[in-house]
Amino acid sequence: MNEIDPAHRFSIDAVRNHDAPAGSEKPGGINDVARQVASQYRRDTMSPIMVSGVLRMVEFAMLFLSGLGVYFYYVGFFNYLAWQYPLAIAATSFLAVVLLDVTDCYQIAALMRPLANFGRVLLVWAGSFALMALTAFAIKASEDYSRLLFGTWFAVGFVLIFGLRLVMSSLIRRWARDGRMERRALIVGGGKAAEQLIRSVEKQPYNDIRICGIFDDRNDKRSPPIVAGYPKLGTISELIEFARIARIDMLIVSLPLTAESRVLQLLKKLWVLPVDIRLSAHSNALQFRPRAYSYIGSVPMLDIFDKPINDWDSVAKRAFDIVFSLVGIILFSPVMLATAIAIKLDSKGPVLFKQKRHGFNNEIIEVYKFRSMYADRSDPTAKQTVTKNDPRVTRVGRFIRKTSIDELPQFFNSLLGSLSLVGPRPHAIAAQSHNLLYNEVVDGYFARHKVKPGVTGWAQINGWRGEMDTNEKIRMRTEYDLYYIENWSMLFDLRILFLTPIRLLNTENAY
Repeated sequence: MNEIDPAHRFSIDAVRNHDAPAGSEKPGGINDVARQVASQYRRDTMSPIMVSGVLRMVEFAMLFLSGLGVYFYYVGFFNYLAWQYPLAIAATSFLAVVLLDVTDCYQIAALMRPLANFGRVLLVWAGSFALMALTAFAIKASEDYSRLLFGTWFAVGFVLIFGLRLVMSSLIRRWARDGRMERRALIVGGGKAAEQLIRSVEKQPYNDIRICGIFDDRNDKRSPPIVAGYPKLGTISELIEFARIARIDMLIVSLPLTAESRVLQLLKKLWVLPVDIRLSAHSNALQFRPRAYSYIGSVPMLDIFDKPINDWDSVAKRAFDIVFSLVGIILFSPVMLATAIAIKLDSKGPVLFKQKRHGFNNEIIEVYKFRSMYADRSDPTAKQTVTKNDPRVTRVGRFIRKTSIDELPQFFNSLLGSLSLVGPRPHAIAAQSHNLLYNEVVDGYFARHKVKPGVTGWAQINGWRGEMDTNEKIRMRTEYDLYYIENWSMLFDLRILFLTPIRLLNTENAY
């Protein structure tokens, strides 16, 4: 998050503790027009950050391999490979990518206009060679290098870079036209302020923002039904359900920062969504230091919340899940086989129990467990919590629940992608505490679903596993889950994963 004046920072605690109308976080039903618009945006988009990141790796590989190819062409493939050549080629290729990044040549606007950036790319490539030559001269190694070889590589490398950028320009324009690569935004708040914001965003050349609609609590007299050609699709509460259907990337709040109470009231409803939340600053009288803003084109924005585990972090986490899920399946396959046999011998019914639970962004997912109850007495809705000495639980079921062996099939959920290995534990859709749904007990409960749920989690290794028989227990589990989301890192995931078997030895709340 960008640094802004502490007096105007909207912290998560400030948002959660702000008084809002009762039931303000409950999503309402959306109208037919809003539902039709939302259905157009169900498909995931390609992140511009991911596209430019992949291009960096492709260009490095292309430059390095072309340099080696030129070397082998002149020297011969089976001749001795002098170590200094591949080292110099790799260093120059890496330096070129770094300099292209520093000079903003990987920005989407630059990639869409390769001819306008021809001189900049040429200058960076020439500068990389100049720095390589200067380094070789400084270490007295310049005589070891062939000028013809590197001159040829200079020409070949530039043709490849620029040719790839011409191709990328065409692809990016097509992806943008087809809606496959864009950042989808909703405007929160209507009227004149929203119109000014939309006009400012639309003026930006090569803009990747697609405005999908406007949501505002005010009636049509104070907030027109159509603003700058975009329809008002509903109220702020209805926006929650809209964002559950559509793949939205960003919410832009078009209210002045001085209206702090109103902004907090809106954020109280919106912060549970897994999206970037920005406060438009284009018409604010308050002015911060330039580094306090992020920008959409030249339109300044204050970053209120960022989508957690996004872009490359999500790639790293998915790779983590795949690798460790496979390891877990291989290591525990004898235990799972023995458990399946024991369940079949102990009672009639299927080995696996499937239950619908809340997943990422409140999507309904199906979670696998070993069956621990009698088949005719199981409770897929989880309205009735399992208690100590519960007669519905089988003999084998008591053991596998106590040891958490019943959860082992969820390695397959993680491998297939509906769960992550580490994250907030998924709760059954109808899970209750004292006849109240969990989201009715805990303020901001649905913020747990801003990331994929996990097989294990920070709450579980801190003792908040098993029966949630009091409101305080579900509140504490939610607090730990939100702490995990706000402080996520790969090292944090590793710590939780390796502590899980140790903490499972405490079976006090597992039955």
